Amino acid sequence: MWIADKWKDYEVIDTSSGEKMERWGKYLLVRPDPQVIWNTPRTHAGWKHPNGHYHRSKKGGGEWEFFDLPEQWKIRYKDLTFNLKPFSFKHTGLFPEQAVNWDWFSGKIRNAGRPVKVLNLFAYTGGATLAAAAAGASVTHVDASKGMVAWAKENAVSSGLKEAPIRWLVDDCVKFVEREIRRGNTYDGIIMDPPSYGRGPKGEVWKIEDNIHHLIQLCAQILSEKPLFFLLNSYTTGLAPAVLTYMLSVELKKFGGRVDAQEIGLPVTRTGLVLPCGASGRWESE
Repeated sequence: MWIADKWKDYEVIDTSSGEKMERWGKYLLVRPDPQVIWNTPRTHAGWKHPNGHYHRSKKGGGEWEFFDLPEQWKIRYKDLTFNLKPFSFKHTGLFPEQAVNWDWFSGKIRNAGRPVKVLNLFAYTGGATLAAAAAGASVTHVDASKGMVAWAKENAVSSGLKEAPIRWLVDDCVKFVEREIRRGNTYDGIIMDPPSYGRGPKGEVWKIEDNIHHLIQLCAQILSEKPLFFLLNSYTTGLAPAVLTYMLSVELKKFGGRVDAQEIGLPVTRTGLVLPCGASGRWESE
Protein backbone atom coordinates (compact mmCIF):
# COMPACT_ATOMS: atom_id res chain seq x y z
CA MET A 1 0.00 0.00 0.00
CA TRP A 2 1.12 3.55 -0.76
CA ILE A 3 0.54 5.74 2.31
CA ALA A 4 0.21 9.53 2.37
CA ASP A 5 2.06 10.04 5.66
CA LYS A 6 3.82 13.38 5.07
CA TRP A 7 0.94 15.68 6.07
CA LYS A 8 1.25 18.21 8.89
CA ASP A 9 -2.01 20.13 8.39
CA TYR A 10 -4.19 17.04 7.99
CA GLU A 11 -4.73 13.76 9.84
CA VAL A 12 -7.27 11.00 10.26
CA ILE A 13 -7.59 10.92 14.05
CA ASP A 14 -10.00 7.99 14.42
CA THR A 15 -12.50 5.80 12.55
CA SER A 16 -15.60 3.97 13.74
CA SER A 17 -19.06 2.83 12.62
CA GLY A 18 -18.98 4.10 9.06
CA GLU A 19 -17.35 7.45 9.86
CA LYS A 20 -13.92 9.04 10.11
CA MET A 21 -12.85 11.95 12.30
CA GLU A 22 -10.29 14.18 10.60
CA ARG A 23 -8.29 17.28 11.44
CA TRP A 24 -8.14 19.78 8.59
CA GLY A 25 -5.78 22.45 9.90
CA LYS A 26 -7.30 23.38 13.28
CA TYR A 27 -10.81 22.15 12.48
CA LEU A 28 -12.28 18.71 13.19
CA LEU A 29 -14.71 17.15 10.72
CA VAL A 30 -16.67 13.90 11.01
CA ARG A 31 -17.58 12.43 7.63
CA PRO A 32 -18.97 9.12 6.33
CA ASP A 33 -16.56 6.55 4.91
CA PRO A 34 -17.88 3.32 3.36
CA GLN A 35 -14.61 1.50 4.12
CA VAL A 36 -15.12 1.90 7.87
CA ILE A 37 -17.20 -1.22 8.57
CA TRP A 38 -15.78 -1.73 12.08
CA ASN A 39 -17.35 -0.52 15.31
CA THR A 40 -14.73 0.62 17.83
CA PRO A 41 -15.11 2.76 20.99
CA ARG A 42 -15.28 6.50 20.32
CA THR A 43 -13.10 7.69 23.18
CA HIS A 44 -11.71 10.85 21.55
CA ALA A 45 -13.56 14.03 22.57
CA GLY A 46 -13.64 15.19 18.96
CA TRP A 47 -16.38 12.71 18.16
CA LYS A 48 -18.76 14.65 20.40
CA HIS A 49 -17.45 18.13 19.59
CA PRO A 50 -16.47 18.42 15.90
CA ASN A 51 -16.55 21.66 13.91
CA GLY A 52 -18.56 19.97 11.19
CA HIS A 53 -20.45 16.69 10.84
CA TYR A 54 -21.82 15.32 7.58
CA HIS A 55 -24.89 13.17 8.25
CA ARG A 56 -25.69 10.67 5.54
CA SER A 57 -29.39 10.21 4.79
CA LYS A 58 -30.92 6.74 4.48
CA LYS A 59 -32.60 8.02 1.33
CA GLY A 60 -29.23 8.88 -0.22
CA GLY A 61 -27.14 12.03 0.00
CA GLY A 62 -27.11 13.87 3.30
CA GLU A 63 -26.37 17.23 4.86
CA TRP A 64 -23.79 19.12 6.90
CA GLU A 65 -24.22 20.20 10.50
CA PHE A 66 -21.78 22.97 11.46
CA PHE A 67 -20.36 24.03 14.83
CA ASP A 68 -18.09 27.08 14.61
CA LEU A 69 -16.66 26.31 11.16
CA PRO A 70 -15.72 29.11 8.72
CA GLU A 71 -17.14 29.11 5.20
CA GLN A 72 -13.62 28.67 3.83
CA TRP A 73 -10.13 28.06 5.25
CA LYS A 74 -6.70 26.95 4.07
CA ILE A 75 -4.31 24.08 4.71
CA ARG A 76 -0.81 23.45 3.35
CA TYR A 77 1.04 20.44 1.99
CA LYS A 78 4.76 21.21 1.68
CA ASP A 79 4.85 24.28 -0.65
CA LEU A 80 1.22 24.00 -1.77
CA THR A 81 -1.77 25.79 -0.23
CA PHE A 82 -5.36 24.61 -0.68
CA ASN A 83 -8.63 26.44 -0.09
CA LEU A 84 -11.18 24.22 1.64
CA LYS A 85 -14.92 24.55 2.00
CA PRO A 86 -17.51 21.90 2.83
CA PHE A 87 -19.87 21.33 -0.07
CA SER A 88 -22.44 18.85 -1.31
CA PHE A 89 -21.96 15.14 -0.73
CA LYS A 90 -19.49 15.37 2.18
CA HIS A 91 -16.48 16.72 0.25
CA THR A 92 -14.12 19.55 1.20
CA GLY A 93 -12.37 20.06 -2.15
CA LEU A 94 -9.32 17.89 -1.47
CA PHE A 95 -8.41 14.20 -1.30
CA PRO A 96 -5.40 14.12 1.07
CA GLU A 97 -4.49 10.51 0.22
CA GLN A 98 -3.42 11.69 -3.24
CA ALA A 99 -0.37 13.40 -1.73
CA VAL A 100 1.49 10.09 -1.98
CA ASN A 101 1.03 10.27 -5.76
CA TRP A 102 1.93 13.97 -5.92
CA ASP A 103 5.28 13.15 -4.31
CA TRP A 104 5.88 10.27 -6.72
CA PHE A 105 5.35 12.11 -10.00
CA SER A 106 6.93 15.33 -8.68
CA GLY A 107 10.15 13.40 -8.21
CA LYS A 108 9.89 12.04 -11.77
CA ILE A 109 9.41 15.58 -13.15
CA ARG A 110 12.27 17.11 -11.15
CA ASN A 111 14.68 14.35 -12.15
CA ALA A 112 13.75 14.32 -15.85
CA GLY A 113 16.42 16.81 -16.86
CA ARG A 114 14.22 18.15 -19.65
CA PRO A 115 11.00 20.15 -20.12
CA VAL A 116 7.97 18.07 -19.11
CA LYS A 117 4.39 18.48 -20.38
CA VAL A 118 1.67 16.98 -18.18
CA LEU A 119 -2.04 16.40 -18.86
CA ASN A 120 -4.34 16.18 -15.83
CA LEU A 121 -7.79 14.77 -16.67
CA PHE A 122 -10.80 14.95 -14.30
CA ALA A 123 -8.53 17.43 -12.54
CA TYR A 124 -11.01 18.57 -9.84
CA THR A 125 -9.60 21.37 -7.62
CA GLY A 126 -6.08 20.98 -8.93
CA GLY A 127 -4.04 19.16 -6.29
CA ALA A 128 -2.13 17.12 -8.88
CA THR A 129 -1.96 20.08 -11.27
CA LEU A 130 -0.29 22.27 -8.67
CA ALA A 131 2.10 19.53 -7.54
CA ALA A 132 3.22 18.96 -11.14
CA ALA A 133 3.57 22.70 -11.82
CA ALA A 134 5.53 23.25 -8.62
CA ALA A 135 7.90 20.48 -9.72
CA GLY A 136 8.56 22.36 -12.97
CA ALA A 137 6.11 20.89 -15.49
CA SER A 138 3.82 22.77 -17.84
CA VAL A 139 0.33 21.43 -17.17
CA THR A 140 -2.97 21.18 -19.04
CA HIS A 141 -5.79 20.96 -16.48
CA VAL A 142 -9.10 19.57 -17.78
CA ASP A 143 -12.36 19.19 -15.85
CA ALA A 144 -16.00 19.23 -16.93
CA SER A 145 -17.05 21.47 -14.03
CA LYS A 146 -16.58 25.22 -14.45
CA GLY A 147 -16.83 25.64 -10.67
CA MET A 148 -14.06 23.12 -9.98
CA VAL A 149 -11.73 24.77 -12.50
CA ALA A 150 -12.37 28.16 -10.85
CA TRP A 151 -11.57 26.60 -7.46
CA ALA A 152 -8.35 25.10 -8.85
CA LYS A 153 -7.31 28.55 -10.08
CA GLU A 154 -7.87 29.91 -6.55
CA ASN A 155 -5.60 27.17 -5.21
CA ALA A 156 -2.94 28.09 -7.77
CA VAL A 157 -3.01 31.73 -6.60
CA SER A 158 -2.81 30.65 -2.93
CA SER A 159 0.14 28.38 -3.75
CA GLY A 160 2.09 31.15 -5.51
CA LEU A 161 1.57 29.48 -8.89
CA LYS A 162 -0.62 32.10 -10.57
CA GLU A 163 2.01 32.65 -13.28
CA ALA A 164 2.93 28.97 -13.67
CA PRO A 165 2.49 27.48 -17.18
CA ILE A 166 -0.96 25.96 -16.58
CA ARG A 167 -3.76 25.78 -19.17
CA TRP A 168 -7.18 25.72 -17.49
CA LEU A 169 -9.88 24.02 -19.59
CA VAL A 170 -13.56 23.28 -18.93
CA ASP A 171 -14.18 20.35 -21.23
CA ASP A 172 -15.31 16.75 -21.52
CA CYS A 173 -12.13 14.73 -20.94
CA VAL A 174 -12.76 12.07 -23.60
CA LYS A 175 -13.62 14.60 -26.29
CA PHE A 176 -10.60 16.70 -25.36
CA VAL A 177 -8.24 13.73 -25.76
CA GLU A 178 -9.83 12.85 -29.12
CA ARG A 179 -9.16 16.40 -30.34
CA GLU A 180 -5.58 16.27 -29.07
CA ILE A 181 -5.04 13.11 -31.13
CA ARG A 182 -6.26 14.93 -34.24
CA ARG A 183 -4.11 17.96 -33.44
CA GLY A 184 -1.02 15.81 -32.89
CA ASN A 185 -0.34 17.19 -29.40
CA THR A 186 1.60 14.95 -27.01
CA TYR A 187 2.39 14.81 -23.28
CA ASP A 188 5.23 13.35 -21.23
CA GLY A 189 2.98 12.55 -18.27
CA ILE A 190 -0.73 11.85 -17.92
CA ILE A 191 -2.75 11.91 -14.69
CA MET A 192 -6.37 10.85 -14.51
CA ASP A 193 -8.72 10.67 -11.55
CA PRO A 194 -12.01 9.61 -13.14
CA PRO A 195 -15.27 9.49 -11.18
CA SER A 196 -17.30 6.30 -10.96
CA TYR A 197 -20.12 8.13 -12.70
CA GLY A 198 -20.45 11.61 -14.11
CA ARG A 199 -21.62 13.90 -16.87
CA GLY A 200 -19.69 16.20 -19.18
CA PRO A 201 -20.50 19.89 -19.84
CA LYS A 202 -23.04 18.92 -22.52
CA GLY A 203 -24.55 15.97 -20.65
CA GLU A 204 -22.08 13.33 -21.86
CA VAL A 205 -22.49 10.25 -19.65
CA TRP A 206 -19.37 8.74 -18.05
CA LYS A 207 -19.45 5.33 -16.37
CA ILE A 208 -16.00 4.20 -15.36
CA GLU A 209 -16.40 0.43 -15.93
CA ASP A 210 -17.65 1.08 -19.49
CA ASN A 211 -15.37 3.94 -20.47
CA ILE A 212 -12.02 3.78 -18.68
CA HIS A 213 -10.23 1.24 -20.89
CA HIS A 214 -11.14 3.14 -24.04
CA LEU A 215 -9.85 6.38 -22.52
CA ILE A 216 -6.53 4.73 -21.62
CA GLN A 217 -6.28 3.56 -25.25
CA LEU A 218 -6.88 7.12 -26.45
CA CYS A 219 -4.37 8.58 -23.97
CA ALA A 220 -1.68 6.14 -25.13
CA GLN A 221 -1.91 7.89 -28.52
CA ILE A 222 -1.01 11.30 -27.06
CA LEU A 223 2.01 10.21 -25.05
CA SER A 224 5.31 11.58 -26.32
CA GLU A 225 8.00 9.35 -27.85
CA LYS A 226 9.76 9.15 -24.47
CA PRO A 227 6.99 9.50 -21.88
CA LEU A 228 7.79 9.82 -18.20
CA PHE A 229 4.76 8.52 -16.31
CA PHE A 230 1.06 7.64 -16.38
CA LEU A 231 -1.08 7.75 -13.23
CA LEU A 232 -4.58 6.26 -13.01
CA ASN A 233 -6.63 6.64 -9.82
CA SER A 234 -9.75 4.69 -8.91
CA TYR A 235 -12.24 5.05 -6.08
CA THR A 236 -14.50 2.42 -7.62
CA THR A 237 -14.73 -0.85 -5.68
CA GLY A 238 -14.73 -3.08 -8.78
CA LEU A 239 -11.47 -1.65 -10.12
CA ALA A 240 -8.92 -3.43 -7.94
CA PRO A 241 -5.19 -2.68 -8.27
CA ALA A 242 -4.73 -5.81 -10.41
CA VAL A 243 -7.30 -4.48 -12.90
CA LEU A 244 -5.44 -1.16 -13.14
CA THR A 245 -2.16 -3.04 -13.62
CA TYR A 246 -3.64 -5.12 -16.45
CA MET A 247 -5.10 -2.17 -18.39
CA LEU A 248 -1.95 -0.05 -18.12
CA SER A 249 0.33 -2.99 -18.97
CA VAL A 250 -1.65 -3.86 -22.11
CA GLU A 251 -2.00 -0.33 -23.47
CA LEU A 252 1.46 1.03 -22.59
CA LYS A 253 3.50 -2.06 -23.45
CA LYS A 254 5.06 -0.40 -26.51
CA PHE A 255 6.76 2.19 -24.28
CA GLY A 256 8.56 -0.39 -22.14
CA GLY A 257 8.91 0.79 -18.56
CA ARG A 258 7.11 -0.82 -15.67
CA VAL A 259 3.66 -0.84 -14.09
CA ASP A 260 2.72 -1.08 -10.43
CA ALA A 261 -0.63 -0.65 -8.72
CA GLN A 262 -1.50 -0.53 -5.04
CA GLU A 263 -4.17 0.58 -2.66
CA ILE A 264 -3.54 4.09 -1.33
CA GLY A 265 -4.24 5.03 2.26
CA LEU A 266 -3.98 7.43 5.18
CA PRO A 267 -2.53 6.64 8.62
CA VAL A 268 -5.00 6.68 11.52
CA THR A 269 -3.48 8.40 14.55
CA ARG A 270 -5.42 6.62 17.31
CA THR A 271 -4.78 3.06 16.12
CA GLY A 272 -1.57 3.32 14.11
CA LEU A 273 -3.34 1.45 11.30
CA VAL A 274 -4.00 2.60 7.73
CA LEU A 275 -7.39 3.61 6.29
CA PRO A 276 -7.70 2.39 2.65
CA CYS A 277 -8.76 5.17 0.25
CA GLY A 278 -8.98 3.66 -3.22
CA ALA A 279 -6.28 2.46 -5.58
CA SER A 280 -3.70 3.89 -7.97
CA GLY A 281 -1.98 2.42 -11.00
CA ARG A 282 1.39 3.84 -12.04
CA TRP A 283 3.34 3.36 -15.23
CA GLU A 284 6.85 4.82 -15.33
CA SER A 285 9.72 4.78 -17.81
CA GLU A 286 12.79 2.77 -16.90
